[in-house]
This record gives sequence, C-alpha cells and structure tokens, in this order.
Amino acid sequence: MPVSAALDVVVVMDPIGAIKPAKDSTFAMLLEAQHRGHRLHYVRPGGLALRDGQATAVVAPLQVHDIPGEHFMLGDWSTLTFGPGQAVLMRTDPPVDANYLHDTQILGFAQRQGALVVNNPQGLRDFNEKLAALLFPQCCPPTLVSRDNKALKAFTSEQGEVVLKPLDGMGGRSIFRSHAGDPNLNVILETLTEGGRQLAMAQRYLPEIVHGDKRILLVDGTPVDYCLARIPQGDEFRGNLAAGGRGEGRPLTEHDRWIAAQVGPELRRRGMLFVGLDVIGDSLTEINVTSPTCIRELDAQFGLNIAAQLFDCIEALALS
Repeated sequence: MPVSAALDVVVVMDPIGAIKPAKDSTFAMLLEAQHRGHRLHYVRPGGLALRDGQATAVVAPLQVHDIPGEHFMLGDWSTLTFGPGQAVLMRTDPPVDANYLHDTQILGFAQRQGALVVNNPQGLRDFNEKLAALLFPQCCPPTLVSRDNKALKAFTSEQGEVVLKPLDGMGGRSIFRSHAGDPNLNVILETLTEGGRQLAMAQRYLPEIVHGDKRILLVDGTPVDYCLARIPQGDEFRGNLAAGGRGEGRPLTEHDRWIAAQVGPELRRRGMLFVGLDVIGDSLTEINVTSPTCIRELDAQFGLNIAAQLFDCIEALALS
C-alpha cells in the first residue's frame, strides 16, 4: 500500500537491462517500492562519486514493470546528492574487489549525509561472505582458511573429503570437491591459493548436499518461514542455481531456526537488513550480504511478499 511519506529509493545494481526479472531479488524490491509510491532512481554503473566531501550519484528516474522484455524504463540522467529521505539499495554482485570497496566507502559518506543504506556499508566491508560464517563456529562444519597448501592438504587428509573454494567467488564458481589421495589435489590448491599468495577455504564435505543447499533469508535478523533448497542435478555436486541446481521451497526446520537465532541478532546489530544464509544439512556454510537472492522463487512457491517485509523495516528506519 502507498505510504504517507514517499522515499527516494536509489538502487546501485548491475546493469538492469541484463537481469532476469523472474528470478531477480533486486527487481522484486523495486516492484514493491514502486507499489508503495516511492520514487525510484537507478544509479548509472560506475556513477557513484564524491564532490568536495559530498557523496553523489549519476541517476535516472526508474519505472519497473513485471513484463518480460519490457521490465524497466529510464528517464533523463542527472546528479543526485545523497541525504535524508533516501533509501539506498546496494545490490551489485561480487567480486568484492577494490572498486566494490570504494563504492561502499562512498556510500558511507551517503550514510553520514542522512541516507539509509541497505546493507550497512561498514558491514559490507566487514562481512566476507565465506569468512563471516566463522563468526559463529558453533554453526559451521570443520573449516580451515589458509594460504599454506601443506596445511590445506593435511586438513583434507584429516577430514577425508572436502570442498575447496576461494574467498571472493559467487554462484558456485571455482568450487572444488576433493579427497585424501586425490591426484588433482596439489594443482587445485596451487590454483586456488595462486601458489600460496591467496587465502582459500577448505570445509568438510557434507553429504547432505544431495538434499539441497538451503538459502535462508533474514529480514532485519528475522528468518523468512520458508527456505529454498538448491538441489544438485546430474553429476554436479554444487547446488547453486547458477550451476544448474533445482530450487525447491521448504519450511524451515527447528535447527534452521536455531542457526538463524544464533546469527540474526548480530547481523541486525550491524545494520544488515537483508541477508541470505547458506545451510547444508545442519551446518552454516556462508553468510551472503552483498546481493542475496531467492525472493522471487519463494514468493512464487508460497504466496509470500518478502520485499514487503523488507520495506516495512526500511520505512520504519528511514521515515522515523
């Protein structure tokens, strides 16, 4: 429903013309914001800037429509100075490289100028999506993060079977399943660590992956009642939708809720309003804070409106 006071909703995202609206969570947020009467502004890719200590963006007015092939319309470009009455959705995909970090620093200026930034720029810098789960070791499988290939190899021998991955990937890219005695293990480790120069993560392989890698969404620290289990297909061990996994909605288990209760309060304290937890079996494997997805799939399967829950929180914070 339209609200009594409209916000300027400023979205920082990957090129809007290239998204798949039926699966894009940012698009779901924009549809809900427009439905509520908020004004939408699309930031031109690379359009964040600082002028004399003031955060600005090159933006165009945006309209969105849930129509394949005709899902957006942009107006004329202009320069916007960040300030009160604005909610900024920071939704660009990883990698969290120097350009991404610099954009969060500019959005930190926007925050100090009075804009609400979702998620909190400081949190986006602090929460590496692989490492953040280890803030809650009671929820995680045995894990080693190291540049030392010998240590990673010894961990593999100790665990028997492991998943090896870089710290800055997404969508299942560059994730390997290996085991003690694997003749390819040395080259996998050399590739991931770039010869000992980059950190890599090794986690005990969880056979429960055959039942799905569950994406649990948290809105201001509170879990949505349903998760999307991303189930590997064929000879693929990865459940990521981008790697061909099949999405199946399920109600949360009691243990899922326990994990959410362990993690949620700290995420809320740090201003992380929209987060995706990855859970395999009973183990937390990642905390996704940059651009978590699965809104559209869960909405469609269960008649939900997750973006409405998010905007209830955004309005309470930005319009108070």
